[in-house]
Amino acid sequence: MRRFWKSTFMICILFLLSTAIVTTGCQKAEGEITTLRLGLIPADDAAEMLRNYQPVADYLEEKLGVKVELQVTNDYTACIEAMRNKHIDMAWFGPFSYILAAKEAGAEAIANGIRRDTGKSTYKSVIITRADSGIKTYDDLKGRSFAFVDPASTSGNLIPRTMLVENGIDPDNDFSTMFYAGTHNAVELAVMNGQVDAGTTSDNSHYRMVNEGQIDPEVNIILFESEPIPGSPIALRGDLPADFKAKIQQVLLDMDQQTLHQVKGWGDIEKYMKVSDSDYDIIREVAEILDLDL
Repeated sequence: MRRFWKSTFMICILFLLSTAIVTTGCQKAEGEITTLRLGLIPADDAAEMLRNYQPVADYLEEKLGVKVELQVTNDYTACIEAMRNKHIDMAWFGPFSYILAAKEAGAEAIANGIRRDTGKSTYKSVIITRADSGIKTYDDLKGRSFAFVDPASTSGNLIPRTMLVENGIDPDNDFSTMFYAGTHNAVELAVMNGQVDAGTTSDNSHYRMVNEGQIDPEVNIILFESEPIPGSPIALRGDLPADFKAKIQQVLLDMDQQTLHQVKGWGDIEKYMKVSDSDYDIIREVAEILDLDL
């Protein structure tokens, strides 16, 4: 009987040890991160985005000493939900999706890219059409079909809605058809292929596609552009260890030119600068003007 209880005790100890090993597989010690999961909002084909951002993952792995996993989410909302449920730790958000993520997922903005072409951290929303569409004014958009990017997109929904409303267009009633294309690229291609009369995107996405030969600037033309918008922030889960968040921010600020040149997506970035949550209060004000329930 004594031998039986001794064997049973040893089995229990082995079970508890194996459970501890499994449950701490992503941590070396209490609170120590070994894997950083980076979420990407879909601006392009998912496979293409993974290739484009792999240099960032490699750079972060080297500088932080942790494994970095890239994840392209299905849409803006999915990226916010992934952070809220702690499936990702870090993400590139648009300004509007960031304020939603800050509210719903405790996201904290830490850095923003300065564009090489403008020397600024801002970008613009643009409304585009085909050169042969006959659309030249805001009034010409009435009765035509129109494509936004995503409900949580800044340059692809929030800001252009404001532009339209300020110029006498009701985005929900004045178009013959209105839909969300899902990505900036999809809007550009829908306009180019004549599937929609006009649409909206960001200026950096537009010029990136022009430079890559995906669209012809004499076919897809810019009708209107917005005032400058605060740039898309890199944000972290707020409940990550404070020292780890500070280290990630500094690593981004110190990113070398070789890595910066390799990364495509949000535009040609010269370097990163610090940002804070309050830098995006202007986006909250726009959402309030449009009476959007965050």
